[in-house]
Amino acid sequence: MIDRLVVFGGTGDLNARYLLPGLAALRAAGHLGDRFRLTCADRSETSTEQFREWAAAQLDRYGGATPVEARQAVVAAADFRRCDVTDADSVAALVAGGGPVAAYLALPPGLFATAVTALSRAGLPPDSRIVLEKPFGEHLADAVELNRLLADVLPEEAVFRVDHFLAMSTVENILGARLANRVFEPLWNSTHIAEVDIVWDERLTLAGRAGYYDRAGALKDMVQNHLLQLLCLVAMEPPISLGERDLRDRKVDVLRTIRPFTAADVARRTRRGRYVAGRIGDRDVPAYVDEDGVEPDRRTETFAQIELELDSWRWSGTTFRLRTGKALGADRMEVAVRFRPVPHLPFGHDGRVGPNLLRFGLAPEDMTLDLTGTGSAARTFAPVRLAARMPPPDLPPYGRVLLDVLTGDPVLSIRGDEAEESWRVVEPILAAWSADNVPLYEYPAGSDGPAS
Repeated sequence: MIDRLVVFGGTGDLNARYLLPGLAALRAAGHLGDRFRLTCADRSETSTEQFREWAAAQLDRYGGATPVEARQAVVAAADFRRCDVTDADSVAALVAGGGPVAAYLALPPGLFATAVTALSRAGLPPDSRIVLEKPFGEHLADAVELNRLLADVLPEEAVFRVDHFLAMSTVENILGARLANRVFEPLWNSTHIAEVDIVWDERLTLAGRAGYYDRAGALKDMVQNHLLQLLCLVAMEPPISLGERDLRDRKVDVLRTIRPFTAADVARRTRRGRYVAGRIGDRDVPAYVDEDGVEPDRRTETFAQIELELDSWRWSGTTFRLRTGKALGADRMEVAVRFRPVPHLPFGHDGRVGPNLLRFGLAPEDMTLDLTGTGSAARTFAPVRLAARMPPPDLPPYGRVLLDVLTGDPVLSIRGDEAEESWRVVEPILAAWSADNVPLYEYPAGSDGPAS
């Protein structure tokens, strides 16, 4: 296990909100020992003492549920170094000596290539690892070039393209329901499943992320990585094992079966939108174009929905719908599997009986199954819901991400060819949206999104 973590972008939002609390959770669970050392770096003029004060405040704010002793141990293990990621000598001073290091690029995606080049020139100690956040590149050609740069530095198994969605316990819930239950797996195909909705709708607006989000938009921010990853878990063939090669091979297979979008497909099977002023709960929300840091001429979407068709024996005829939006009226984060109706109901029903629906809640993490049962009147049917709340995970998602990085388990990271295939899926959509070949609908903040 690596006991040295270097975070480039050390005073950024990612480190404050997720990495520091994740490390504290690892410490509390006994995964980090006294030998662990954390070095955080960026271009700011910050001393180690100032950084520790800042880190303690962030842990109080975002990791307050973790025992105070664990938070204090992470702060005590941390130091700060000024570093310019464009300068190989500056980078070398951080990573040289002291055995293998995990270099975490908590940086804007536009700096990934620069940072990887600097790491290559600096020279990483043997058995080191590089960690990159999504989005992996800005487009397909960018991802291919970044993969080439990474291959010059480290072997593929030492490169961690992390997606914290895969570290949520929902992943295990989906795989467990599918692969460990005879009642579901024989039905897990287009003969029985009509539609699958993978949804990440949120009331949250920009939350101070305009600098990144306005250049990315909903399609790159959520669909190209997070939601396509969940699609892979739902649609993949049963792997031989849950080892990194078997699982990731099957995920790549799913991406390769997604039917490429033609111009007509993009117009018919994709939608984009942007929120205008409205009200969410008891607060007034300005229009997206009036948010601080937004450039209206970019025409960045805050809502994206795409319908996918998979050209495979298992899924031909099933619709997969991926949807995400900001500033909506309700949080809805789920994978919903809608089964086809039975061909005939022999008894009467009250009009509320519909197809069976299996729902995996992502936040909070739960599972429901809508069935048809006996109604109150004789010989009638009525809907019945079975519900289960999943037990809380032993680690938060970023705790799991960091544990996998430090122990060298890449099973939940994105492989290079997988990242490239994800871009292949969305590139025709990005091109059409950039050319304004698909309308940019407006929807009021606090609504359900663009009108049908």
